[in-house]
Amino acid sequence: MNRILSRRLAIAAGVVVALVAIVLAGRVLAVHQLQSRVEAALGPRASIGAIDAGWSGIDVLDLRVKSAAGWPAADELRAARVHIVPDLRSLFGGPWRIASVRVEGAYLSALRTRDGQLRVLPALLDDMRSSTFPRAKTDAAPRLEVGQVTFDAARLDFFDASVRQPPLPVHIEQLDAEVGPVALPALDQSMALKLAGVVKGPQHDGRLAIDGHYTPATRDADVRLRITGVDMVALQPYLIKVSEAGIRRGSLDLEMNATVVRNQLRAPGKLVLTNLELASEGPLGTFAGVPRKAVLAAMSEKGRLDVKFTLEGRLDDPSFSLNENLATRLASGLAEGLGVSLVGVVKGLGGAVKGLFGR
Repeated sequence: MNRILSRRLAIAAGVVVALVAIVLAGRVLAVHQLQSRVEAALGPRASIGAIDAGWSGIDVLDLRVKSAAGWPAADELRAARVHIVPDLRSLFGGPWRIASVRVEGAYLSALRTRDGQLRVLPALLDDMRSSTFPRAKTDAAPRLEVGQVTFDAARLDFFDASVRQPPLPVHIEQLDAEVGPVALPALDQSMALKLAGVVKGPQHDGRLAIDGHYTPATRDADVRLRITGVDMVALQPYLIKVSEAGIRRGSLDLEMNATVVRNQLRAPGKLVLTNLELASEGPLGTFAGVPRKAVLAAMSEKGRLDVKFTLEGRLDDPSFSLNENLATRLASGLAEGLGVSLVGVVKGLGGAVKGLFGR
C-alpha cells in the first residue's frame, strides 16, 4: 500500500513539475515576444539605456522620448524604469495583452493646443489615432490591451496654449496615477482614472485629485476633479483678462463633477477663493468680470468667496468653448453671490479639464 501511494505521489509531483515548466516556458516566450514589440513600438525619437528580460516581465531602463520641433518641452517622456508584465493569454491567440505597466522616476509633458485639443505622447499615440490614416490601415492595426498603467511619483509639465502664447506652464509633482484598461489603437474602452499630485506655485503648493471613468474614442466620461490650496498667481491667466488687475496672492479650491454622454457635457462645481489680494486696479476696474471693489469688499468681510457654477454644452458644437463658457459661469456666479450687476465677462478662462474632453 505504501509503495502504491509513493508511486502515485511521485507521478503527481512529476505532473506538477511538468505543468510548472510549461508555464515558465510560456512566460519566457511571452516576455521575449513583448521585448521585440516594445523595441519596435517606441519609434525613432526614443532611446533606451537597456532592456532586461526576466521571469516576471521586462524592464526598460533610462527611457527617453524626445520631442519634435514646436513642442514646448525638450522631452515628451523620460523614465528611469518601466516594468512591463505580459499576459500569458496572448500566447493562445486573440489581441496582444499586457497585464500591467509600471513607470518609475518619470517626467511627462502634455500640451493643450490653441483649439483646446489635448496632446500626450504624440510620438507614440498620434499615428495610432490620426484621422488622416486610411480607414483600412487603422482597422488593420494590431490591437493591444493593457490591463493597468501606473505612474509612481512622476512629474508632469502641462502647457496650455489656449489661454496665452507662449503656452502657460502648470507644473505638477509627486504625481501618482493609475489608468486602465487601455485598448490601443482604438481607445474605445472605458478606462478607470485615478490621479493625485502636487500643483506647484510661486508662493505655495496645492493639491490635485482626479478619479472616475473616461472613454477617449467617444469622450463619454464621469470624472470628479478636486483641487485644494492652489496658488492663484500660477493660474491667473485663467481668471483675468489682460486689461484687468493682476493677482498678488490667493488660494483656490475647486470641486467639479463632470459627466459627458453622447458629447453632452454637464459639470456642476464650486469654486472657493481665499486670501485674495489684487494688484493695482486695471482700467476697467473688474476682476473676473465683476466690479473689483465689490470683490475686495466681500473678501474683506468674509475672508473668502464661494462661487457655484454649472458648465453645460455639446462638445461637438463648434460655437461651444469651455474657456468662454467657464468664464461666463464664474463671472455670473460671482455677480450673483456679491449682489452686483454683471459688468463684463472674462474670456479666455479655462482649465485642464477642457483638454480632457476635447473642443
